[in-house]
Amino acid sequence: MAFFQPLLNHESVQELAKQDNLTTVPHQYVQDHREPTFVPNDTSPLPSIPVIDMNDLIMEGSNMDLQLKHLHSLVNHGVDESLVDQMKNEVVRFFEAPIEEKLRYKLKGGEYEGYGQTILHAQGQKIDWADRFFMITNPIHRRKPNLLPDFPPSLRITLEKYMGEVQKLGMSLLGLIGRSLDIEKEEMMKIFEDGMQSVRMTYYPPCPQPDLVVGLTPHSDAAGITILLQLNNVQGLQVNKDGLWIPVTFLPHAFVVNVGDILQHRAVVNASKERLSLAMFFNPKLEADVGPSKSLLTKTGKLPLYKTLVMEQYLKQFFSRKLNGKTFLHKMKINNQDHASSSN
Repeated sequence: MAFFQPLLNHESVQELAKQDNLTTVPHQYVQDHREPTFVPNDTSPLPSIPVIDMNDLIMEGSNMDLQLKHLHSLVNHGVDESLVDQMKNEVVRFFEAPIEEKLRYKLKGGEYEGYGQTILHAQGQKIDWADRFFMITNPIHRRKPNLLPDFPPSLRITLEKYMGEVQKLGMSLLGLIGRSLDIEKEEMMKIFEDGMQSVRMTYYPPCPQPDLVVGLTPHSDAAGITILLQLNNVQGLQVNKDGLWIPVTFLPHAFVVNVGDILQHRAVVNASKERLSLAMFFNPKLEADVGPSKSLLTKTGKLPLYKTLVMEQYLKQFFSRKLNGKTFLHKMKINNQDHASSSN
């Protein structure tokens, strides 16, 4: 699954941003066209994302409204606040470590797990103003021995505990989503139980020209669900709603949950403050079919609107396209000709 070459010329945006004489952003980070952020006014106030209480989801069951087409803030999620605070401190400590220590986990040519910057898809592609650490955490046999097992003990132990708790939350959410959509439980478990899970820690340094760069290129997620934790009080996540980039405000002690490859989002950066985040992604098993629910098709008798791919193939196709602000769903959609040919 090593689809791309990592960026090797500049090892850290964080180190670049530390330079006292840095007043102009290097050209490789300057976006050709960065769409502006929505500015609220008296007639157009700032929209907010839905706030969902996990207790309400459990109590209401199949009658709940999961607002599947939106990111939402999840409160009363059940993950211990002291563990969350400890996890925040450990990620901050990781990025505060000397560059030599972080480079122990450096991205290698042809791989996409480890510490580094934007993974390039094309010659001349612009680079995000961020440093990241990404790794697969489940199935356990897919973990790279030079990454999580080689972490400092405090970070490794805390991350293992945190992932265990968020994994329970993620599986609960997937079960509730399936029930709300009237998808059979066995089908959801077959797809997601012991599925592919991964973690991304991201550091967005201050930038002398923040309006010229992006911290995270506009995109949609390939995951079934993403559970995002913001580590400090600096905002930066934005979602695209009706062509406008809307800032997302994080609530204290809440997660932001994104469901599927539905909503475009990006991250912007700050002129004077750093921002840090921790995302956990929940995907189907690599051998699972990704497409319209078989149980729903059987119940409704309707033709599928989207193609079905094996998850591993889906990921290859998803990540082989440049993140250009579009979802992958439009490529999966079946047109009338596909239906006609399949019926012949």
